[in-house]
Amino acid sequence: MGLRCGMRTTKCQLLVTSLCVMLLGLSIATLSTVTHYGLHFTLISNISLESNSYRVIHHAAFYFGICLSMTLILAALLSSAATVRESQCLTAMGFLCFALAFNGLIPAACWKYTHSTEVEDSMMDVYDFVYEEVRRNVSNFRRHELAAIHEAFLCCGKHSPFGDMTNVERKMCPPGQVHDAGQDCLQQIQDFLKKHMDLVSTLLGITIGFTVAMSVPSHFGPKRQAASGKVYPQVASRSEDFVWFLETGSRETSGGGLHHGNKERARTCLG
Repeated sequence: MGLRCGMRTTKCQLLVTSLCVMLLGLSIATLSTVTHYGLHFTLISNISLESNSYRVIHHAAFYFGICLSMTLILAALLSSAATVRESQCLTAMGFLCFALAFNGLIPAACWKYTHSTEVEDSMMDVYDFVYEEVRRNVSNFRRHELAAIHEAFLCCGKHSPFGDMTNVERKMCPPGQVHDAGQDCLQQIQDFLKKHMDLVSTLLGITIGFTVAMSVPSHFGPKRQAASGKVYPQVASRSEDFVWFLETGSRETSGGGLHHGNKERARTCLG
C-alpha cells in the first residue's frame, strides 16, 4: 500500500507541476501580446526612422515569446497525458519539448542580462530623434508623434541641466507640467521599462525553475525504473497488478512458493 500511495502522490505532483507550467506558458503569451500591442511600445516602434533598432527588438521579442509559450503549453499537455496514461512515448516527447524550451530560456536570460540597457537606449534614441525634429520645426507629423508619446508616458519634454526650457516645452506641455521635475520623458521611459523588465526577469526565472523540475524526472525516471527491474513496458496499463506483485511476491516466495492463482497473476503482471 505504501508503494501504491507513493505512486499516486508522485502522479499528483507531476500533474500539479504540469498545470503550473501551462499557466506560465499562458502568462508568457499574454505578456508577449501586451508588449507587442501595448500603446507605449507600439508608439515607439511605429515611428518611421531609417534605423529604428527598437522595432527589430520589438518584433523579435513577440515572436520568441509566442513560440516559447506554445512549446511550454505543449510540453505541459504531453507531460500530463504521459502521467495519466503511463506512456514512455509521451514522456519522451514531453521531455523533448521541455529541452527545447530550456534551450530557448537560457539564451533569452543571458541576452537580457548582457544587453540590459539596449532596449532602454533604443527607445530613448527614438524619443530624442522625434524631440529634435520637433525642436527644429522640421515636420508637423513629428509634432503629433511627440504629443502621442507625451500622452502615453504622462510626461513632457526633456529637462535641461541648466534649468531652462525650449520651445517644445512652452508649446506642447501643459502649464502644470513645464516645471515638474517628475515629468521628464527620458526618466519616465526608464522607470516604465525598469518595471516591465523586472516582470520579464521574474517570469523567466520561474519558468526556468519549473522547466528544470519537469525535465529531470521525465528524463531520469524511466531509466532509473528500468535499471532497477521494477517497471516493464508491458506493465504500463496494469500498474495495480504490478504493485500487488511487488508487495506480495517476496513474502509468499519465502514461505515456499506462490500458489497457482498467484502464479497466474504474477505471469500476467510481468507480461
